[in-house]
Amino acid sequence: MSEIRAEMRLPTQELRDDIPFFTKVLGMRMDMIYPADNPEIAVFSGHGLRLRIEKNAPEQPGTIRLCAEAPDAIADGKRELVAPNGTRIEITELNPPLVLPPTQHSFVVRRLADQAPWIIGRAGMNYRDLIPDRLGGSIIASHIRIPDGGPVPDMVHFHKVGFQLIFCYRGWVDVVYEDQGDPIRLTAGDCFIQPPEIRHRVLEASDGVEVIEVGVPAEHITEIDHEMTLPTPHYRPDREWDGQKFVHNVAATADWHPARLPGFISRDTTIAENTRDVAGVRVLRRGEDAPKWTRADSDIHFTFVMAGTMRLEGEGRDPHALVAGDAFVIPPGMATRYAAPSNDIELLEVTLTGTPRTEIIETVAAEIAE
Repeated sequence: MSEIRAEMRLPTQELRDDIPFFTKVLGMRMDMIYPADNPEIAVFSGHGLRLRIEKNAPEQPGTIRLCAEAPDAIADGKRELVAPNGTRIEITELNPPLVLPPTQHSFVVRRLADQAPWIIGRAGMNYRDLIPDRLGGSIIASHIRIPDGGPVPDMVHFHKVGFQLIFCYRGWVDVVYEDQGDPIRLTAGDCFIQPPEIRHRVLEASDGVEVIEVGVPAEHITEIDHEMTLPTPHYRPDREWDGQKFVHNVAATADWHPARLPGFISRDTTIAENTRDVAGVRVLRRGEDAPKWTRADSDIHFTFVMAGTMRLEGEGRDPHALVAGDAFVIPPGMATRYAAPSNDIELLEVTLTGTPRTEIIETVAAEIAE
């Protein structure tokens, strides 16, 4: 195959002014210049770019972003410059630190009956937003479905996140992960925790598969890894990414214990211990005792109703009758009660921190109820 070179053309009025800027200030290499007696075109390369600076070219000067591991080593540490030809230069970090915005706490109830729109997102998957205000950008929770099963047009990729959960609600999906062996089938009730920047790829899904995905922060970057091939040759189940381990929790083998909420039992997905208490994920079912008023100190407390019905009662709030497909968020310190749960109730609970302190409100329950 013949060689192909791509160039970005930028305009100039006086090429001799641009040469020292692109070579000495930005550290690029000049590959070509002509005509010799009165140069009007020069080509520079570097930082993954090939620029053709051309006198009187019709384009606008534009903006070049340079993402560098050591941005202070470029242009004497300046972060914004303007070239003689008018092109703006922005110099930034190649891997900036993850910023977790402070949580803007609110009481949120998102009902399936409200018919929130399904949006077509990455790899053709349909997304339904479960926390519209995203608590100030601190979290995103999505109900995701793939209507037509089969191979998924996905690529090896990773997410720059603080925490990410994939919980299979219906159907099944096959995913392959870096250093976790052969592809893994996630079936209804199972979940993955995807540690920060673990490479993975969605391979295939059943017809009508639905998953609940929770990510912190709400806006995070997804990058494609064009170099890695999955599965990787090494199996490293104890590997950590930013202090978190990969978790594949299987519903069929789960143990059930009394929940932190009276009137419920729960299965712990082991995510709290494998994230060093960054987050906790539990599935709740109806227990033998009566539900009681409680309050917890979790910074973020998100719940999705997977089956059954209940009445969410909140301090100073009108009660909400909830059914499968509904979701809610409780701010820290707010007293609530999960009243009248049906026998088939099943809730997916996600908390940050992983093990919230929970207070049972015995003495003021009647006062709150009034």
